[in-house]
Amino acid sequence: MKGRKQKISKDSSHQNVGAEHRGYGGAPTFIWITENNEVTPPHEEGLLGKILDPYNLNEAYLRVVWNKGSHGVDKMEVGMLRDYLAAHGSDLIKSIKSGKYRPNPARRVEIPKDKTSTRPLGIPTVVDRFIQQAIHQVLSPIYECQFSDNSFGFRPKRSTHKALHRCKRYISEGNRYAIDMDMEKFFDTVNHSKLIEILSRTINDNRVLSLIHKYLNAGVVVEHKFEATEQGVPQGGPFKPTVEQHHAQ
Repeated sequence: MKGRKQKISKDSSHQNVGAEHRGYGGAPTFIWITENNEVTPPHEEGLLGKILDPYNLNEAYLRVVWNKGSHGVDKMEVGMLRDYLAAHGSDLIKSIKSGKYRPNPARRVEIPKDKTSTRPLGIPTVVDRFIQQAIHQVLSPIYECQFSDNSFGFRPKRSTHKALHRCKRYISEGNRYAIDMDMEKFFDTVNHSKLIEILSRTINDNRVLSLIHKYLNAGVVVEHKFEATEQGVPQGGPFKPTVEQHHAQ
């Protein structure tokens, strides 16, 4: 891409894109286009090319804006993402393509788990949420078909209520017992190397694996102090459900 190739507006150059995304509460559409107002095709092949496809990035941007959420360690609010991408979007994509992009550490906060305990939540920067969401949107359909039909956590169009309906069906079929298990601090102790090895069985693009590994090793900031993340997956990132769910299968 040469010259000015970014445009941010409420109306996409392709009408079907604009119509598709109006359900996000009127969030402004973000898309890379050429000087001739034509959507720039992806220049990368493989899985990374799908992640960096302009339409996938546009969807990721809209989803991050729709989800809102708190700021990360750089204090950038969601409302600032539009202007950031207008000024730095091309450089951001180039750094991801070249393998030079380095994610920021997540901001660690504690949220209530029950009346007596809390659980850690890692809040990525808005830019990292944008990238992670783009990754999630490509990986999720790939892994959905691999997951157990009896798995309901962190999956689209599934919920606790649907899990209960499944249990009700099993009861009506004559089953009398159910086992409730909770592996303490499971996601906090995920082995990074093992997780990447599992993902590599399906993902054949090393650039994507490398990017995911960088997010796993990005670390966290707790009360202004950096802490390395040599194991575990921070709970709170957009692509966390996909990689964690697959590791848990």
